[in-house]
Amino acid sequence: MSIANSPAAKGRYDALHRRSREDPEGFWGEAADGIDWIRRWDKVLDAANPPFYRWFAGGMLNTCYNCLDRHVERGRGDRIALIYDSAMTGRTERFTYVELRDRVARFAGALRANGVAKGDRVVIYMPMVPEAAIAMLACARIGAVHSVVFGGFAAPELATRLDDAKPKLVVSASCGLEPGRVIAYKPLLDHAIELARAKPARCIILQRPQAEASLTAGRDVDWEAAVAAVSPTECVPVAATDPLYVLYTSGTTGQPKGIVRDNGGHAVALKWSMSNIYGVEPDEVFWAASDVGWVVGHSYIVYGPLLHGCTSVMYEGKPVGTPDAGAFWRVIAQHGVSTFFTAPTAFRAIKRDDPDGRLIRDYDLRSFRALFLAGERSDPPTLEWAEAHLKVPVIDHWWQTETGWPVASDCLGIEFLPVKHGSPTKAVPGWDVQVLNLEGKPAKPGEIGAIVCKLPLPPGTLPTLWNADARYVEAYLRTYPGYYQTGDAGMIDEDGYIYVMARTDDVINVAGHRLSTGQMEEVLAAHPDVAECAVIGVADALKGQVPLGLLVLKAGVGRTPGEIVRETIDLVRERIGPVAAFKTATVVKRLPKTRSGKILRGTMQRIADGQAYKAPATIDDPAILPEITEALRDVGYPKPA
Repeated sequence: MSIANSPAAKGRYDALHRRSREDPEGFWGEAADGIDWIRRWDKVLDAANPPFYRWFAGGMLNTCYNCLDRHVERGRGDRIALIYDSAMTGRTERFTYVELRDRVARFAGALRANGVAKGDRVVIYMPMVPEAAIAMLACARIGAVHSVVFGGFAAPELATRLDDAKPKLVVSASCGLEPGRVIAYKPLLDHAIELARAKPARCIILQRPQAEASLTAGRDVDWEAAVAAVSPTECVPVAATDPLYVLYTSGTTGQPKGIVRDNGGHAVALKWSMSNIYGVEPDEVFWAASDVGWVVGHSYIVYGPLLHGCTSVMYEGKPVGTPDAGAFWRVIAQHGVSTFFTAPTAFRAIKRDDPDGRLIRDYDLRSFRALFLAGERSDPPTLEWAEAHLKVPVIDHWWQTETGWPVASDCLGIEFLPVKHGSPTKAVPGWDVQVLNLEGKPAKPGEIGAIVCKLPLPPGTLPTLWNADARYVEAYLRTYPGYYQTGDAGMIDEDGYIYVMARTDDVINVAGHRLSTGQMEEVLAAHPDVAECAVIGVADALKGQVPLGLLVLKAGVGRTPGEIVRETIDLVRERIGPVAAFKTATVVKRLPKTRSGKILRGTMQRIADGQAYKAPATIDDPAILPEITEALRDVGYPKPA
């Protein structure tokens, strides 16, 4: 599909967006015709129990069938469904739709043979290998609910997810690969199961040659042995409102939130987004350079492209260092990628290593049509660099784990709107995005406030949290009745362009990964010499934000601050994992607080980022701020411009 920027496309976005707001049932009912249904729905939107809205109530379908079987049955089985490209091993593997269907059907049989039934949970703790996608689709095939946990998380984090999801089975691998090192997954999994109260009955382990794992007799099953012993399994009908997966995201309390995604609304929204937002056709090659542990990997490595009949690329590697800053261009050229989706962090790394874009010129990128960026705010200099060197539209778009697909974007398949750097353009059809001021009233154009989305949210979004309806309401719906609270602050200009400017809570965004500073504080506070602590997110040229810890030591501690700082950094790495990127901490005499005892994290963050700040009127002792400024200066903050 060519980018919709012809005169005929003019006004198409406004018309579609208006219709989606005025007639959501008609709009999404038509979109649902792009999915194969076993039984059509009774209601497009069931609004009988607000704020728990349900889409396509009464409908029956199977997501795996829609991703694989229907394409095979319609004569497209020989088309390439998935390309696995591992820069870590130098291996490339291609799966046609019929090959992928058969692999998924057989692994679904293995899940059944090991006691997994419809409605059971399966935790998937895997590196970026085809078997991760196969496991996800196999769960969908038999109506099991998968919960993918990013392989970089430490054992305590995995244990909390086991306890919440209570899986019947875990699917894992012997190891993951990082540049220059092999990460053994099995010891982490074993430790997590030791820590967890909810222990899985079975584990299926994919043995990778880089580091084979020891299997626990009676619990662990080798992947190859598991699939060799069973027959393929057919698709199981599930309700549109049944959960497809649970994906955990950090909460401000340190307790992860299980985002629920249903089958029907999810399939409809993702299928619609592929052509309307990303502007791709079936059979074209779509690549999201992410990980299946994150929502991008769920939506746009596995489900979205396959629902649409595209070829999806699964890449095991980095934007730089595997082997150089030309890695992405090599993949695009080698596999004929038309539309590419990654995080601004990746482009900042590429720009750092290849500032003049010389490596881009080494590859034939004639297939490449558009770049989409998401995960954190796309800073204009990085976006401009990409535009100048790639000479294709560079689209900054915005969404969240909770939403499951884009909230704001330039919709290339509808109408290519003028780009405004710093803005992810306008609300996607289906979304009613507003900015509210402190009084909960609509903000004026250009006025900063809380970004919210009017209920009901469109299909494909979270209907609730896993086994936590009350927490869902408390976390997202209570502050602004009738609206979903995104947790982001920003503004909408006079042209309707949305600007997402900051988080409104203490969840920070490290290279597109939302991490809780409160959770890190819990780890730091566990150190025997730490009396009090705070973690703030500070600006970082590569990752967007990184955490910085401030430690108040207990009286009478005789050890050096340097020793304690090193130990706390190691503690966060052990308990949360390298993904936290926690590398800097400093010891301070005291923390700035309000008279009621609230730590002034926002003020410290502004000092660290070199921004102007004003001591809050409620501060207990303004004299503490120069002390904090000096302590931050000692560890290099603010960074030179």
